[in-house]
Amino acid sequence: MAAAISIRAAKNPLISALPRYLTWRSPGFRRFCSSSLDLQSASLSEPELDMESHVYTYPLIPGRKVLGSFKEEFEIGSRIITIETGKIARFANGSVVITMDETNVLSTISSAKTDGSRDFLPLTVDYQEKQYAQGVIPTTFMRREGAPKERELLCGRLIDRPIRPLFPAGFYHEVQATVNVLSSDGKQDPDVLAANATSAALMLSDIPWGGPVGMIRVGRIDGQFVFNPTMDELSMSDLNLVYACTRDKTLMIDVQAREISEKDLEAALKIAHPEAVKYIEPQIKLAEKAGKQKKEYKLSMITDRTLGKIRSLAEGPIEAVFTDAAYGKFERGEALDKITQDVRAKLEEEFDEESLKVLPKAVDTVRKQIVRKRVIDKGLRVDGRKLDEVRPLHCEAGTYPILHGSSIFSRGDTQVLCTVTIGAPGDAQRLDSLVGPPTKRFMLHYTFPPFCINEVGKRGGLNRREVGHGTLAEKALLAVLPPEDEFQYAVRVNSEVMSSDGSTSMASVCGGSMALMDAGIPVREHVAGLSVGLVSEVDPSTGNIKDYRILTDILGLEDHLGDMDFKIAGTRKGITAIQLDIKPAGIPLDIICECLETARKGRIQIIDRMDEELSSPRTLNDGNAPRLATMRLDEESLRRLLGPLGLHRKKIEQETGARIAVSDGVVTIVAKNQLIMEKAQQKVDFLVGRQVQVGSIYKGVISSIKEYGAFVEFNGGQQGLLHISELSHEPLSKVSDAVSIGQELSVMCIGQDVRGNIKLSLKATLTKRGSEKKCPEDSIPVSSDRQAVNFWSTLADLPLGKEDAEPLVLRTDGEGESVGENVESSAPSVVVRSAAECDARDNVNYQNVTKKAKAKSLPRPYNSVPSQKDKVASSRSTIDLSSGKRIASLLNISHVTKEEDALPMDVSKSRSSRVTSVNANSLKLGDRFTAKIYQIRARGLVLEVAGGVRGMYKFEVDGRKDFEAGEELQVKCTSFSAKGIPVFSLLEGK
Repeated sequence: MAAAISIRAAKNPLISALPRYLTWRSPGFRRFCSSSLDLQSASLSEPELDMESHVYTYPLIPGRKVLGSFKEEFEIGSRIITIETGKIARFANGSVVITMDETNVLSTISSAKTDGSRDFLPLTVDYQEKQYAQGVIPTTFMRREGAPKERELLCGRLIDRPIRPLFPAGFYHEVQATVNVLSSDGKQDPDVLAANATSAALMLSDIPWGGPVGMIRVGRIDGQFVFNPTMDELSMSDLNLVYACTRDKTLMIDVQAREISEKDLEAALKIAHPEAVKYIEPQIKLAEKAGKQKKEYKLSMITDRTLGKIRSLAEGPIEAVFTDAAYGKFERGEALDKITQDVRAKLEEEFDEESLKVLPKAVDTVRKQIVRKRVIDKGLRVDGRKLDEVRPLHCEAGTYPILHGSSIFSRGDTQVLCTVTIGAPGDAQRLDSLVGPPTKRFMLHYTFPPFCINEVGKRGGLNRREVGHGTLAEKALLAVLPPEDEFQYAVRVNSEVMSSDGSTSMASVCGGSMALMDAGIPVREHVAGLSVGLVSEVDPSTGNIKDYRILTDILGLEDHLGDMDFKIAGTRKGITAIQLDIKPAGIPLDIICECLETARKGRIQIIDRMDEELSSPRTLNDGNAPRLATMRLDEESLRRLLGPLGLHRKKIEQETGARIAVSDGVVTIVAKNQLIMEKAQQKVDFLVGRQVQVGSIYKGVISSIKEYGAFVEFNGGQQGLLHISELSHEPLSKVSDAVSIGQELSVMCIGQDVRGNIKLSLKATLTKRGSEKKCPEDSIPVSSDRQAVNFWSTLADLPLGKEDAEPLVLRTDGEGESVGENVESSAPSVVVRSAAECDARDNVNYQNVTKKAKAKSLPRPYNSVPSQKDKVASSRSTIDLSSGKRIASLLNISHVTKEEDALPMDVSKSRSSRVTSVNANSLKLGDRFTAKIYQIRARGLVLEVAGGVRGMYKFEVDGRKDFEAGEELQVKCTSFSAKGIPVFSLLEGK
């Protein structure tokens, strides 16, 4: 051997540089190839020289196992898809990894080694999405994935529905498909990939199966169909179609759409079929390379002799039961059970053990043949209806008025009770899935209790059937809900099945639509649904359908004995949701498309009946309707609201029954009714406070009592002085005669003194004795809406005879613009009278005022009660605005410009006087004047006006910031700080 190595080294000088152990004879080792173990030759492989790097590489390394894998790669919808086997999960009966971009899904198939002695196929599909697939640790306490989530159950059903019909008849061995998402990029939904991987794994296994199948997702964006759309593209699509098929037949359809027409959906189905078939050929090629030979399994079949014997005993009585249309569901079931027991007794007399073992299945087969023959030959259904006839309908909305929304919907013997509960945005369901949105604001929960079919059962956790039916109804109703920016509530619909005789999921759609309207949710129109069935006759020689009948609104028995259950829901305009399940190994697409028009006619008939009961959403103004209010707070206000460990928020929720949610600085309050909402808002205002404004009314508590008055805590902990003169319209000797410590009361802010202390008044909120009889319009209307500002017009502007017209209220929209609208108020309207009327009123009401009161000096800032006349002007707001001079005298403005003095001022235009001379005692809200920049700071300006009065201006977000000291600005007084400092705003264009 040494000589041979020397010869090779002489031919190639680089080999002499190799270590000696690399030139030894290699021992024998094994390698995997094509799912088998082969013995590799022990001879030393010749090293291959890389001419660029001058490095020798050895294709086989001693002691290392090589996994032989097989791969197929193809393209669908401009995306490359790969299916691979042999690399991982080699012990499974069949295993496949499918890849699209960075999403990888593993599907494995296993079968139990049993005799298959049962009368059904125990097929289980377990779909799992673990958080490692997106690089996240679970947030649960144990940091592990728990029970299957709703999405995992739905994906499992999506895989199960197309593969189940392709198992051979009589194959009742236990089969389990386990699907794991290995990695996810969040762009592609792994459910369609998982279904195709499961089909490929079944093709590789030794289980007899009539596949493969192909599944594809189709979307539609701007009228163009998109194959395998990403999650972002699906959010813009008005169609989410999942289609599964064999080469020539349809197996499964699942649709969520935004009122797509039957014609457009038919086009989508026809274009989806050839694209789905592209998944089939790679699976066949992979099975030819690495598939196992199909194993012989025992099939549980009924012999012709046994079936003929049982048919001769049961056919006549069974046909008599189905001929009589008077039988109800349970009466018919009891009659059929009695027939089975009679046949059993005869077989026991004959000691026919073979027939006794298959008796239930044989009787069911005979029953199926009788029902199908009557439908095909005579067009007669079990309950005597025509093929396209819908069962009798019953609709009832507002069944339980105390609930937010409720309804009862009955179709034949199928009945559901639907209720609606409206909650805060924070009540939305949190989704912990690899793809899709993180939350879901609309939820429909479907419940199928045992009593609805007169059975005894145990209620457990999530049920696959309940989750699937509820999700189908949820998708059907989601299309008509208002957008989230228009309707921020979270909505939960509960569908309780009261009795079941077919199509309870579609009844949930109808009942849920009525309950949403009863709750006042602004849905566009009603959504209804029904189930379409099929009974076909197959040619035994070819396996093709030679005759068929389409059934509208099928019963539970027709679903069991028929070929398909085609659930279709939608509005008058189009389809919103579809779910197709079949029993044979595929149905031609032409028959599926024919069912769409049949379903549309039945759906319109149901919607007409629903419109007779309730055709439009109810208003949300009734007493039981929930209320929602939002406010944005700064960090300091949020801390005061929440309190330590959320103590303050919890206390408000316990005392009022409202629910408070905080998200990104936005506080949302949800209450069951308006009364609870007002209580919660008062407590929030008390904790947080808001900008104090003169003339506003606040809730407060007496914190201390002095000889000269009482101190009131209000508006988030602020203190204000309630002087003894402001306690009552009648003279008081002691403060304690009117109020006590801890007493809650409503007070009005009447101004601030020079030290910035807030001055409050109780009597301003009280009606003066005898004033109601003399002048009912003197009362001050108080609006509960804090964003509304009462705005009145003069008496001359009112139509003749309309002195009691509704006041005009200015509301602020989202952009800060004031919009006038008439609103209803329980308080009398306030009318602004002329100057002559006001002078006459003053002479009558204040003729007993003493000379000492008249001789008092001008009031301090915001002291609106130094004299009786000024008190009337500030407390009633019934001043005449037809004269500029009178306004100047009432508002303590030292000078009004000549231009505005000559013009009558209309309150509806909200014009303020232009002040040219200002002092601290005369500054009022709305005054306009020229100010000079005294100082420039980081967040605003210090402005100085005539008379040496200084105030502040805060920079706006997108406003001007290029100011210079000494520059003159046209400003307006808009508010005062807690310390009495005036706050200015720049006039537009200035």
